[in-house]
Amino acid sequence: MSGHHDDTALFHEMINRVLDREIAPNYDEWEEQSAIPRQVWNTLGQAGMLGIDMPEEYGGAGASFEISQLAISEIARKGFGGLAGGYNIHANIVMPYILHLGTDAQKQRYLPAMIRGDILSAIAMTEPGAGSDLAAMRTTAQRTDNGYVINGAKVFITNGLQAELVIVCAKTDPQAGAKGVSLFLVDTSLSGFTRGKGIRKIGQHASDTAELFFSDLVVPHNALLGEEGKGFAYLMQELPRERLGVAAQAVGATEGVLALTLDYVQQRQAFGQRVADFQNTRFKLAEARARLEVGKAYLNQCIGNYLKGEMGPTEAAILKLMLTEMQCDIANDCLQLFGGYGYTVEYPVSRFFVDARVQTIYAGTSEIMKEVIARSMLGK
Repeated sequence: MSGHHDDTALFHEMINRVLDREIAPNYDEWEEQSAIPRQVWNTLGQAGMLGIDMPEEYGGAGASFEISQLAISEIARKGFGGLAGGYNIHANIVMPYILHLGTDAQKQRYLPAMIRGDILSAIAMTEPGAGSDLAAMRTTAQRTDNGYVINGAKVFITNGLQAELVIVCAKTDPQAGAKGVSLFLVDTSLSGFTRGKGIRKIGQHASDTAELFFSDLVVPHNALLGEEGKGFAYLMQELPRERLGVAAQAVGATEGVLALTLDYVQQRQAFGQRVADFQNTRFKLAEARARLEVGKAYLNQCIGNYLKGEMGPTEAAILKLMLTEMQCDIANDCLQLFGGYGYTVEYPVSRFFVDARVQTIYAGTSEIMKEVIARSMLGK
């Protein structure tokens, strides 16, 4: 099936059918409960939504990378920001880490189960005292004869409450700074692993976010992902893909909020005319459309470069910065056009607004993105 353009239409239809049937009727309830029921991941797996671009030998669909990004975008476009965040982590970040870095045994053990939704995954980088500054992490993994002993804590971990598998970044050489970081595949049923209660957030309520604790947690030697001490290099290698996923979310969510707003302003009257007839409305919508088109073009350019193995950290930073800032700005402008209704939970525009806000923070803040871009220009 892979590699044909007609695939895109087929997958587009499949993705939307699954979202409309399985997610849409329940999503408001999940937002209120601040949780997506665990079995939803199995449902998504059975529907072929997980591991869309993973090789067929592991149960993936073997489809193109573009189609995997389309899935993220569509989830966001329908206003399921929390699901989009969790989906991006599981299907677009952790799976590729294992595919690119894992041993045959690790791939066989985890990928088919992840693609079925039997194993939900998370990645644990951020710590209470170290966010974007990964080199400052304090979680340690000490090598012993019977495995690695992990101690430390992580915070703001998406899927952290439900995940059966977590990629944990830890220092195997605490003296070596960034060069001392290694990655581990941690089974969350092991003793010494505990989760804090869920972190309450202003948006993306359905996505569970947790604090994780490791207390003399012993993992076997074969839980090491890739080579010891290369963790930071792996993170840098995989970050462009994470940022592409966040940008795909930004594009989808912006399309979604714009469609809602176009609909509303053409129906709503004020001062004897449609809200759509005020020049301010027309100009705000025109500007939003223009920014969205330019953003989509850059996203597509980045996807093309990524597929050729030519997408660098600077491009990823520009993409992440510009598209997430665009998403927040447009969600804000759109909410304003709804007036008082925009501030109510009944109107979905409010969810697009609160869900957008974290996009300029996770996967590297806008400020860090500017630093990355500035360094590429100034050398330091």
